[in-house]
Parts: sequence; C-alpha cells; structure tokens
Amino acid sequence: MWRHVAANAITFMVVALFLVGGVIIWGKGQYDAPGPLTQAACVQVESGSNMRRVSKNLAEQGAVSSASIFRIGADYEDKTGQLKAGSFLIEAEATMKEIVDVITRGGASTCGTEIVYRIGVNRVSVQVRELDPVTNRFAELAQFDQGAEEIPAEYTQTRDKADVRFRIAIAEGVTSWQIVNAISGMDIMEGDAGEVPAEGTLAPDSYEVRKGDDRAALLARMSAAQETLLAAAWESRAENLPIKTPEELLILASIIEKETGVSDERRQVASVFVNRINQGMRLQTDPTVIYGITKGVGVLGRGLRRSELRGETPWNTYVIPGLPPTPIANPGRASLMAAAQPDETPYIFFVADGTGGHAFAVTLDEHNRNVAEWRKIEAAQGAAAAGNASTGGGD
Repeated sequence: MWRHVAANAITFMVVALFLVGGVIIWGKGQYDAPGPLTQAACVQVESGSNMRRVSKNLAEQGAVSSASIFRIGADYEDKTGQLKAGSFLIEAEATMKEIVDVITRGGASTCGTEIVYRIGVNRVSVQVRELDPVTNRFAELAQFDQGAEEIPAEYTQTRDKADVRFRIAIAEGVTSWQIVNAISGMDIMEGDAGEVPAEGTLAPDSYEVRKGDDRAALLARMSAAQETLLAAAWESRAENLPIKTPEELLILASIIEKETGVSDERRQVASVFVNRINQGMRLQTDPTVIYGITKGVGVLGRGLRRSELRGETPWNTYVIPGLPPTPIANPGRASLMAAAQPDETPYIFFVADGTGGHAFAVTLDEHNRNVAEWRKIEAAQGAAAAGNASTGGGD
C-alpha cells in the first residue's frame, strides 16, 4: 500500500513539475512576445513609483497583456529595483522585456515635454515642445526670447515637472561671451559660470542638462568636446597645409564659420584663405574686422564703415598679415574639418551671390564683376524692403 501511495506521489510531483515548467515556458513566451500596442505611446513613470503601479498602468494603457507576467519578468531579471522616473517612448508591439529595459536603463526621458534653450548668433530663444509618440514629431507649445518681460504660462508650468527634459542648443559661430551670457540667464541652471572661456574653445552642439546643473560644469563639458573635435581635425589635416598649430587651425575654422552658413561651400571658402596665405596675401575678411570692434561681446548690428575697414586692431585682416591672434567665434565640427581639409581650388576671391552662398573668382577682374552683380542684388533687395515698409508689408 505504501508503495502504491509513494508511486502516486511521485507521479503527482512529476505532473506538477511538468505543469510548472509549462507555465514558466508559457510565461517567458508571453514576456518575449510582441506586445499589444498598435502604435507608439509615451509612458510616464512618476517619481517614487514602483513596479506594481507601473505594470498596472501599462496594462491599462494596453502596452502589456499581463501586469503579473511583466512584474515577474522584471523581478527575474533583477530589474525591479532599477525603475527610473521619467517619460519613455514605447514603440508599437514592444515586448515586455523591451519595455522593462526602457524604464530601467536610466538617462534622459525619451518622450513627453522638452524645453530647448537655443543660443543663436542674434538671439537666445526658449522653446517648449512636446513629442507626439505616434508621428515622432514635436508640437510647439510656446516660444519666446530669453529675457522677455512676459513669460508664457506653458514654460513656468512645464519647467517644474519631474519628467521634463532640458536641452541647450548652441549654434555654430556664437562667441564664448554669448554662451556664458545666455546660460547665466537660464533659471534652470545654478552656480557661477566664472570667467568667459577663451574664444573658440566651446563646442557648438546640443547638450542635455538637468534642472540644477552647474553652469561651470556645463562649460567644462563644452570645452572638453571642442578639444576632442580639434584634435580629430588636426590629426586628419591635409599635407602641406600652411597651418602650423592646432590653435591656428581653430582660428581659421572660426573665420570659415563666420563667412558662410552653406555647408557645401565651407571647403571652398577654406581654399580661398589657404591660397591667400600661401601667396602672402592678406585675408581681408569682414568678420575679423567686426570682432576687432565687438571683441565678441554682443552683435555689431550694422554694416561696417570704411574707416573701420582701415582701422588697426589685432584682428583686422585688411591691415594685419596672416591670421588674427585668436579665433573670432566658436566653430563647429564641419568648419574645423574644412580648415583641416580644404578643397584644392585656384580661387583667391569670393563675394555673396544673393542666394545665401558665394561667387568665387580666380582673377581680380572676375571678382569685380561678381561684386558689381552683388551690388545690383543688394540695391534690388533694399528697394523691395523699402517698398514693403511704405505699404505696411502687405500681402
């Protein structure tokens, strides 16, 4: 009898083990299978939340088929305690495993609301925008100039949310003073920025920041990034380049940055300056004259006077030979690479062509014809602007 009971018990245990094993295999299949989301969604994890609450919310949003399996899988992977607060983009048909990875890996939020501080050459603006997870496009909620008297409610209401993202986007060609002045006025940053870093040593880029980040630490990040970019450009420089040091390369790149905003012609502009250096000609570039006047503090805001073109400053390349003593702005990677690897051209001159780019020339006669054409375009543009002003800019 006891033998019969033991046999039945063993049989029951074997069946139970098979059942448990089957459940585990089924559960793992559910955990790794494509999820029920038919389109991307933004999932918010509140600060102080836990995996039980998050799994329930995910199930209610239709992102997971089972809150229990989601929690068990997260616990099995030892990720329950790694939950991060924020707003996270969950792709359509994301598996439970993929969702666990997204909400536990850390880093910045990947969807939701974002505040972008844009430091440009002529203005500093603030943009509040929100990502539509379905289209993966941002919808603008508010935009205003930094320092404006009236601040939109969308900004003040969004700024203090736990899951909002902050980004500082710096345009190529801004000066170090402009960067320091701008971040000093940002209410999400803390600490003293300190002295203005040397011109050209801050990398124009987009920087993710958090509320309360230190200003000086952010400038150190920008400086380290520029050092890396400059080192890479210097390492890849062309042979026989008439640039003797990385510092000279940085100076040339800053002039290229201020001379053209057209990416396709940066290397052509670089070739003009290299050709002039090789032939012992002066660079004769207006942006260096402007820097000699402003020292990078603010914007000149008007055209250059003839007396200023002849005025002696360390940066006036109409007067001094070769390169000025310092950069005149912070160049980006493309201008650094253009300075390191200029096109091989015979060009000695260039002038604006009215399209945003430039007309290049080899001879002075050809250049003078290009200049005359540009003067006509300038006159036509001036007349059109005056006409719009007199009619109120009507449609």
